Amino acid sequence: MNQYSFLCEHTCRNTCSALTRALQYETALVRLSEEVIQQCDDADIKEFMRDLARNSSENVIRIMQKMNEVQARTQILDGIANSFEPHTMPPAKPH
Repeated sequence: MNQYSFLCEHTCRNTCSALTRALQYETALVRLSEEVIQQCDDADIKEFMRDLARNSSENVIRIMQKMNEVQARTQILDGIANSFEPHTMPPAKPH
């Protein structure tokens, strides 16, 4: 498997491995773009990299929003499932 290969686990709980992986790549792209901007002398390339960094930063935000939605949905479904579980009565205290 190379560094870009991905195999969905299908067992995500409160988070999604695909979204986590995408977040890692987008964050790395922002960091790379920032490094290039600092080191590059070409104004055209620097502007292009600023644009890439801006787009990746927006993608990071979108991915994080989607991860929050997944977590909220899981919590709601857990709450619904828990409401159907039989509740046991606490043991009676001896008098």
